[in-house]
Amino acid sequence: MFARLLFESFRRQTRRKLFALLAIALGMSISTAMIAVATDVGDKMNAELRAQSGNLVLTPVDDSLDVEIGGVNLKPASSGAYIRESDLPKIKDIFWRNNIKGYAPFLSEQQNVALPDRSVKAELIGAYFAQPVKYGDETFVTGVRSVNQFWKVDGEWPADDSSDALAGSSLARNTGLHKGDTVEIGGRKLKITGILSTGGTEDQAIVAPLHLVQQILGKPDQVSKAAVSAMTKQEDAFARRDPDTMSAEVRERWYCSPYANSIAFQIHQALPNVRVDQIRQVEQNQGKVLSRISGLMLLLTLAALLASALAVSAVMASTIIERRQEVGLMKSLGAGNGAVATLFLTEAGVLALGGALVGFAAGAFMAHRIGQSVFGSSITVHPVILAIVIISALMVAFAGSTGAIRKAMRFDPAVVLRGDA
Repeated sequence: MFARLLFESFRRQTRRKLFALLAIALGMSISTAMIAVATDVGDKMNAELRAQSGNLVLTPVDDSLDVEIGGVNLKPASSGAYIRESDLPKIKDIFWRNNIKGYAPFLSEQQNVALPDRSVKAELIGAYFAQPVKYGDETFVTGVRSVNQFWKVDGEWPADDSSDALAGSSLARNTGLHKGDTVEIGGRKLKITGILSTGGTEDQAIVAPLHLVQQILGKPDQVSKAAVSAMTKQEDAFARRDPDTMSAEVRERWYCSPYANSIAFQIHQALPNVRVDQIRQVEQNQGKVLSRISGLMLLLTLAALLASALAVSAVMASTIIERRQEVGLMKSLGAGNGAVATLFLTEAGVLALGGALVGFAAGAFMAHRIGQSVFGSSITVHPVILAIVIISALMVAFAGSTGAIRKAMRFDPAVVLRGDA
């Protein structure tokens, strides 16, 4: 009898039930998409920020001058203080080696640049562009093209084994340098293949392959600093603790967490003569953006759930008013309030399960599209999200039905069957 009452309810009120199911499905689709994006956006944004610029800077430990601007530690190398280029691949030998996405070494010095019509003083910077590096059995390509993707070149990037170079946009504008021009530095002729724009000091410089600059400056196997791009976990209070004050167990947990501080600590262990500084501006900006995005997604999710609950409440209220004589007849035949409530809650539960499954499928598709349009990759929808969505749908359906069910439980059979209510 219970199953038949349930079936007849859906058969006779198909449009109302479809409307309630659609309301739940819409709410669950938005919730699924927002939860999926929220659980994956941290890694996606981390990868996006890491792709745009390095977040660690390596300088010789002998440097004595600290300059900090906007949270970024800039340490010019003192005379004679350098890092050995051949030591840098050891970065890939740390515990979090797979989190090191690349590094870019630099060597710079003021030089006289002989132009076709005059000579000017400018910074000569050597760097990897896309240099193949071998360490152990692994060969990887690294340099500014992968570490500093905000560098923009109008023209062609130089090859790392060539005598080509880039002219900074400000230097080119002030001196009239163009693509295809040739300059002479330290007795070597360099062909300008592109104009570089970074928004930094490189705009006033000539940027050439590192090995070429080492030959010009007579400093083989030496670099003044290196930028490292590492995938890191968002910094918290635990990340900022001093490892020397930790117990062995706590220190191991800190060491095995991909914080920027712990990765920097491991790099320093691999390269004792190198100081590793974190560019905190990147981490702080990431934390702020993630916090705001998470808050917005939470607000959208709550709004969607509230709208679904209100729609279900409206549908259930009209359903119970329409079926008040049926409720009165059930009560007159001996059905108690528990049986009445069970019937309508079961209806709500069926609608919730249907809406949750439809909403989950639609939300997974929405999350995929959001990931493709914003990050260029799919958002991972974890199976546990389906359980969360089903529970949320049941809560929404039950919450929306509560008021109407309580009204049905108060119906007086005699009054309802006479048609007075």
